[in-house]
Amino acid sequence: MKILVASDGSRNALRAVRFAAKLDKSLTERGTITLISVHDDTALRYAQRFVGKPAVDDYLRELSDKDLAAARAILDKAGTRHDMIIRVGHVANEIAAAGKEGHFDLIVLGSKGRSALKDLVIGSVAMRVSSVATTPVVLVK
Repeated sequence: MKILVASDGSRNALRAVRFAAKLDKSLTERGTITLISVHDDTALRYAQRFVGKPAVDDYLRELSDKDLAAARAILDKAGTRHDMIIRVGHVANEIAAAGKEGHFDLIVLGSKGRSALKDLVIGSVAMRVSSVATTPVVLVK
């Protein structure tokens, strides 16, 4: 089974990583878990004019490496094979697109745990991914 796990380094995201590792261990034929980190660069486009695109790209890469460090440590400790994808753009759309493009069987995301009313009014990345993805999505609370 190919599992895509989005991680921003938060506690909820790391719960999703642990869930994916346990799920993978329970399967008779273990697969590879792919961690994905996505950063929206919209706010940095103005700064890019002054510091250059390579500097912004390096900055976003450093953020993603930091975001994925704890998740990689969890998967290493669990003995789970894993790799990484780092993307830039609209977070929910990029996660959903990666799920489809990579032919993943499942996308696993941590949920922030906000109330249903707040999610209805302002939305969340997890809710947006679950609504636009063609790949099945599991939200871990």
